[in-house]
Amino acid sequence: MHSSSSNPGKKLFLLDAFALIYRSYYAFIKNPRYSSKGLNTSAMLGFTNTLMEVLEKEQPSHIAVVFDPEGPTFRHEMFKEYKAQRPPMPEDLRASIPYIKQIIKGFNIPEVSVSGFEADDVIGTLAKKAEKEGYTVYMMTPDKDYAQLVSENIFMYKPKRSGKEVEVLGIPEVKEVFGVDTPEQVIDILGLMGDTADNIPGCPGIGPKTAQKLIGTYGSIEGLYENTEKLKGKQKEKVEANEEQVKFSKVLARIALNAPIDFNEDEYKIIDINKEVLTPLFKELEFFTLAERVFAKYGKGENVESPGQASLTGSESSLSKAIDTEEKKEEILRDLSQTECNYFVVDNEEVRRDLKADLCVQKEFAFKSILSDSDPNTAQLLGFAFCFKKNEAYYVPIPQNFEKAKKVVEEFRHIFQDEKILKIAHDIKKDLLIFKWFGMELRGPFFDTMLAHYLIQPELKHELSYISQYDLNYKLIEEEKKGRGKAQLSLMMEDDSQLRDRMCEEVDVIIQLKEVLEARMKENKLDELYEEVEMPLVEILADMEFYGVRIDVDTLKDYAGELNAKVATLEKEIIDLAGQDFNVASPKQLGEILFDKLQLDSKAKKTKSGQYSTSEPVLMKLKGKHEIIEKILDFRSLKKLISTYVEALPTYINSKSGKIHTSFNQAEAATGRLSSTNPNLQNIPIRTEQGRYIRKAFVPSDEEHTFLSADYSQVELRLMAHMSQDEQMVEAFNQNADIHTATAAKIYKLDDADVTREMRNRAKTANFGIIYGISAWGLAERLDISRKEGKELITGYFETYPRVKAFMDESVEIARKNEFVETFMGRRRYLKDINSSNAIVRGVAERNAINAPIQGSAADVIKMAMIKVYRRMQKEGLKSRMIIQVHDELNFDCLKSELDQMKIILKEEMENAVKLSVPLTIDMGVGENWLEAH
Repeated sequence: MHSSSSNPGKKLFLLDAFALIYRSYYAFIKNPRYSSKGLNTSAMLGFTNTLMEVLEKEQPSHIAVVFDPEGPTFRHEMFKEYKAQRPPMPEDLRASIPYIKQIIKGFNIPEVSVSGFEADDVIGTLAKKAEKEGYTVYMMTPDKDYAQLVSENIFMYKPKRSGKEVEVLGIPEVKEVFGVDTPEQVIDILGLMGDTADNIPGCPGIGPKTAQKLIGTYGSIEGLYENTEKLKGKQKEKVEANEEQVKFSKVLARIALNAPIDFNEDEYKIIDINKEVLTPLFKELEFFTLAERVFAKYGKGENVESPGQASLTGSESSLSKAIDTEEKKEEILRDLSQTECNYFVVDNEEVRRDLKADLCVQKEFAFKSILSDSDPNTAQLLGFAFCFKKNEAYYVPIPQNFEKAKKVVEEFRHIFQDEKILKIAHDIKKDLLIFKWFGMELRGPFFDTMLAHYLIQPELKHELSYISQYDLNYKLIEEEKKGRGKAQLSLMMEDDSQLRDRMCEEVDVIIQLKEVLEARMKENKLDELYEEVEMPLVEILADMEFYGVRIDVDTLKDYAGELNAKVATLEKEIIDLAGQDFNVASPKQLGEILFDKLQLDSKAKKTKSGQYSTSEPVLMKLKGKHEIIEKILDFRSLKKLISTYVEALPTYINSKSGKIHTSFNQAEAATGRLSSTNPNLQNIPIRTEQGRYIRKAFVPSDEEHTFLSADYSQVELRLMAHMSQDEQMVEAFNQNADIHTATAAKIYKLDDADVTREMRNRAKTANFGIIYGISAWGLAERLDISRKEGKELITGYFETYPRVKAFMDESVEIARKNEFVETFMGRRRYLKDINSSNAIVRGVAERNAINAPIQGSAADVIKMAMIKVYRRMQKEGLKSRMIIQVHDELNFDCLKSELDQMKIILKEEMENAVKLSVPLTIDMGVGENWLEAH
């Protein structure tokens, strides 16, 4: 912090409320925070975090939050257009203001506003008055206008943003940033260049750099107009023609220091927080972690005013004796210390026998396999935890010798395989897998709290700690956050009582959550989807993961050599085209070559770090301007392919099985689609020849097996036909016509035979683009045609398939009414922003309203297909195995002797996975590897 001649004990912070609130809201715009009731809490969370950082790090002695008043100010009276072009405040941000004012009240910080004067005028007036009384003043705002107020004892305090640390601007910093001799000259710069945010006109054609130069030369706007004869050309004309406007702009840009408000230091003194206000407020906003931080910091101080408050100084003295024992307990979240629990360690054969006797007579119990690592394919089993009665649970440690461990697991075999007992767990697939590695089968019925929560709230997180806080108002013991290796070691080194409390608490929470989540699923009509699709799929995915897939390492090694040679050639060609040696992999050096040396874009943008952006979208726009661009894109594509797949895949081979065991994630994509990790098989690029070649390394398990692949043909388009019931589209599919040719023929009013390849390609792009809510502009860009042609193509498309347009409009209307849309199996996608006044935010939600029912239904179809195929294979006693699922495609390690039987099963079960008004069709392929088969 800057030094000051003022009294070091008199530090005043003045917060520009709306500037900080807007900043908090837009910081979360790509990933807004919502409470479980759908309230957008982004601005409240960001503002409170900002407030806490100031209080903790800067420890001001005095503080105030200053708001703009309602209604016009004196500037509006002077200039009706002042701030006229500002868009209205987004309605969810407007809804945040009363909550933020309550938060400020809860911190016992004065909320200040003065009728007719903006926040900057009030802050300016207070700052200058406080300075005279010996205060160091910090004006907390990201707004550059405040720089004019900076003096020896008044500073601008710009909060953190986008990874940048707090900036404090004193006189030297203002001089450097604005290129001025004194902070007051900032008014002249603002008046000359204007301010689009405030609609201050300034001088047309004069930007920040020119304004700085002119004020630097002539000292002020007045000085400039005394010397206009020294200006030249168009600049002279513009400056002279706009003299009145520029001088008026300076008046508008000057912060008033005469707002009718006194600086009464006692009003702004830091006092106690008001827990009676903050406790229910944080609970409503679901700020559990933040509440804990606030009360841990400020909830322990000496209380002299009221039982509901605690000192903001954070002193370690105890709370006032006026607070009785019960009131002390009333925190935002309950935890283990506030709950009467009986948790037991079951660590010998005799007590394990007693526990088994209790378990075998239960209708249901919650359990957890305690693993040394998050990957059950490589982890050690450290123990089990069981719970069949609220607030009572049991921890069973497992010996670390594998043979001894197996014996203990074996003791519980009949419990885990009793099909009359419901087993409740959180992410039960992990438990299924660890049992498979022990050579034992875990049998249902099952209830998985993670999957239940995923169906109820697909957009939220599904960790047990998160659900526990939201649905039970209970905070789990935190696991130590360390690196993966250290976390594993620390877990294995925890003593029995630590592990007992942590794991028993988890299963205790799991059994309580089951009742809550089950009821909510029924209420939202999700129970059938859960029981018929998601739960049966868990066992199938566990089986696929455990069986794994073999990869040919030699194929990948050879391919790595081939690709690295191509990369080296491309690198040389790029350097030759650049005309100088440089590091092609360095975005900074590449930016300098493209934009400084080759001058490919005079309007090239720089990133916040001060270097040119060379991201893929930037490079794609430059395609065709210089042959270097195509080569850079190829260079990057190959480098990514090598690092992400070619060199990475062999590192995933499991030493016990010699195969790759990917993890299929069932509770991740809000659409309902499966994803995969370690490694991610869903994203292997297949649009390029180099990407497709990676699939060559995926091979059958041995000579007796072959690779069999089956995928749906145009499943999303067929679903669009079924869900929209468009007669033309339904007819085309029922007649087994080529849908893209049929679409082109109808749009261009031709016979199928007269449709050119280009027409079919345009129709194909439109067919798939429409599903994703593509715009005329997006379609034009994708097809490299004019926007007018793109608009005509979309118009023609909707004339051809009018019910498709009606379906899209109906989907958006349903979303507006319910704030969610559904697949035909009832899977929900919540769209909280569908009624937003922000057109960009609303547009994203509208596109999702159209796409989610289609894409989500496609996810339902492939899941149903997996279940039906798997059950049929079991019924017929086949040894072939399903091994990979990618979007609309299923892959099998197929026993050659079962190939014909498998093809019949796939055709019958996949094409009849669900009943639609159009046929579902599949394509099948067989080969010595995945590439050949698909």
